[in-house]
Parts: sequence; C-alpha cells; structure tokens
Amino acid sequence: MTDIDETKDWLGNELSCADCLHAPLAATGGCKPRHACVQDRYARRIDRFFRWNPTLARDYLGHPYFEVRAVAAKHADVFHLPSLLADTDATVRWCAAARLPRRFLLRLREDPDREVRIRVAVRLDGTDLVLMLEDSDYYVRQTVARRITPSLLSLMMHDPDAEVRRVVAARIGAEWLMPMAADLDAGVRLVIAERLTPNQLAWLAADPDWRVRYEVAGRVDAVQLAALLDDPDPMVRERVQDRFVVATTNASAVPPGVPPLPAGDASVRLV
Repeated sequence: MTDIDETKDWLGNELSCADCLHAPLAATGGCKPRHACVQDRYARRIDRFFRWNPTLARDYLGHPYFEVRAVAAKHADVFHLPSLLADTDATVRWCAAARLPRRFLLRLREDPDREVRIRVAVRLDGTDLVLMLEDSDYYVRQTVARRITPSLLSLMMHDPDAEVRRVVAARIGAEWLMPMAADLDAGVRLVIAERLTPNQLAWLAADPDWRVRYEVAGRVDAVQLAALLDDPDPMVRERVQDRFVVATTNASAVPPGVPPLPAGDASVRLV
C-alpha cells in the first residue's frame, strides 16, 4: 500500500467513516474516503471536502492540525479570518491574509516568518512598504525594491545586499544614477551604465570590470571613445573599432580627439 492509498488522520490513526461526524454526507456525495475527507491528513483531500462543503469551513478554523486550518481559511467566510493572523503556523497566517483586505496585511509586515513577509510585500505597494525597507531578509527587501514608489528608492541605495541594489539601480530616478555609479558591485555598476546618458558614461570608462567598459564603449560620446582604443580587454577594443566605419572620403567625419585607426585607410566615420 502506498501513501496515496492510506486513509489516516493527522495523528496517523486509521480513519473510520462510522466514527465521523460528517458520515451522513457520504450518502449525498458530500464526502468520499481517499478523495474528499476533512479528517484525512492529506491537504488535497481536505481541500476537496471544503470545496464540496464550504459552509463547514468556519467550524474548522480552530482545528489542531495546521493543514486543516490553512485549507479552511481558503473557504470560510472572510469575516471569520482576522483571528487567524495570530495563528502559530505561518501557512495559516498567510492563507488568511491572502483573502483579507489590505489593511490586515499591514499587521504582517513584521511577521516572524520570511515567507509570510515576502508574500505580504508582493501584495503591498507605495508607502505601505516603508516599514519593510530594512527587513532582515534580503529577498524581502528585494521584493520591496521592485514594488516601492521609485522616489523612495534612494533609501535603499546602500542596502547591504548587491542583488537588492541591482533592483534599486534599475528603478531609481535618473538623479541618483551617478551616485550609484561608484557602487562596489560590478553588477550594480553595469545596470547603472545601461541607464546613463552617453555623455555621463565617460565617468565609467576606466571601470575595473570589462562588462561595464563594454557598455561604455558602445554608447559613450565620440570624444571620449579614444580612451578605450587601448583597453586591456579585446572585446572592449573590438566594440570600439566597430563604431568606426571605414570610408573612402569625408575625413572631416572623424570626431575631434579621436586618432585614426592604424589600418592605413583614408578616413573613418563614427557610428
């Protein structure tokens, strides 16, 4: 016999329909062993029972087995759910919060369980997330950075986790890009480089990471491009040269300060 064939309750005891309060439901298709049973230890069977009998869910919000309480919270009348926000089990708390109005979610912003706080952050936005800016869990803060009002992202510029700062760099206002261009993490600087204007990119021309310099080489103003012709990375040098198209005439197209490529061509034109 496999687990799926078992008919045991949450304590591991064999189930008996004869001892069940809801035994009469079987005659009308309201329950079925191994398929829809509130006494069973399998959540799917419990869920199916409450889908068939939603009016009974409220009677199980205080059941000792957390799976029963959690599933009941998905089907019971919402007016009976606020008390579950203080449940000892995180799954129960979230199942209740998922159906309650936003004002109830605010109570869970400092929930002891990270999964609950992550799910709360996903549903909240704007200034409701300010309290979670310094959450102890990096993924909670990352979720906050994705959803909070952009004008508040300057408060997260110096988050201790680089992944969080990368999200900040992608959404923060343009006025904060240059301050973040000095971030210690190359990934953050790359995101910033992708958002800077061509004339701002010169500030990153000597960045220690080749990926950042590669981005600079592709978009920096022409007068700043010469500094990258001798870049130590071949891919950066190649991209610099790709921005020069050999032409047979029009030598005046070469920008001031840009030396000719050492190929003996008559002229070059920047693209």
